Amino acid sequence: MQPARLAFYNFGLHVASAESEEVKGFVLREPANFEAAARACGFIGRSGYVVYPGARSWGIQVFPRYIKGSGFESAPSSLSLWADIESLMAFTYNGVHAEALKNARNWNVKQTWPPLVLWWVSAHHRPEWQDGVERLEYLADHGSSPYAFTFKQPYGPDGTETAIDRDRVKELAARNAEAQKDLLAYVQALKA
Repeated sequence: MQPARLAFYNFGLHVASAESEEVKGFVLREPANFEAAARACGFIGRSGYVVYPGARSWGIQVFPRYIKGSGFESAPSSLSLWADIESLMAFTYNGVHAEALKNARNWNVKQTWPPLVLWWVSAHHRPEWQDGVERLEYLADHGSSPYAFTFKQPYGPDGTETAIDRDRVKELAARNAEAQKDLLAYVQALKA
């Protein structure tokens, strides 16, 4: 039997349109973040977007209820699959992606909802955008559970609360750093 895989969805709203100077730093970093993920330990795959070339979209892209009244028809969001929570954490909070996170408060509105949600899927299941939206809204309404959880209160594939192996996260982050040196140098040279 093949092990379960970790599904990840995140959603935010920019402070201005993607074409604006206010979020130019985000837009310039996005391709480097996608490439950094592709090079990261434990990365399995990500959904693309119907209107952009590249990875195939996993279903029709939809957005959580928090987009209503924002003035936007679409918003920054991602949907991906990872081998385990340590791999995802090593990518998210280190290297190229961490460099973007430090500027996120300048590009995104302050959130009143969870910025991300995690959940386990079977080895051959590929989640769709609607799955991510449903899990994020469930997390906002009900809190962390095996159905929808966060890094702060993680659950294992068996549905029990678990602890993140911080030593393994550090080891994976170090391996990722080696694989994305060029990308990190590129994004560090960009204006925020």
